[in-house]
Amino acid sequence: MRYFSLTVTLLASMFVTGVVLAADIEVKMLNKGEEGKMIFEPSFIKAQKGDNIIFIPTDKGHMAASIKGMIPEGAKKFKSKINKKFTYTVDVEGLYGIRCTPHYANGMVALIQVGGSADPDAFMKGKKVPKKSKERLEKYLAEVGS
Repeated sequence: MRYFSLTVTLLASMFVTGVVLAADIEVKMLNKGEEGKMIFEPSFIKAQKGDNIIFIPTDKGHMAASIKGMIPEGAKKFKSKINKKFTYTVDVEGLYGIRCTPHYANGMVALIQVGGSADPDAFMKGKKVPKKSKERLEKYLAEVGS
């Protein structure tokens, strides 16, 4: 009985510790910021499994959505509503491409790296991406692993 109680206590503490370690990472959606016009700030986010990415529509007219074919296998795609705060929990390691659909052609993209296993070279291979968004994503991909 003593070992059973010890095991239950240990498992419960591991569960609580895992929940406590999850971080909330705020990402502002802006018309203008440090990188220029139509940006997420920060645009490159390093996260761990279980972290919550909170997209905040600081300026009106923005939303956040996963980019088709640019999220890890097994991760759930998402699409928020315009002008609404949105929280997405990253639960699969890898790279997540994020866009503001109305401003995708203007380069409004972000990249989330979850964990350490990511292949930046294969991330955009064979994908059609607007020129400005492609330039920004390539810039963020250069930061993967650093």
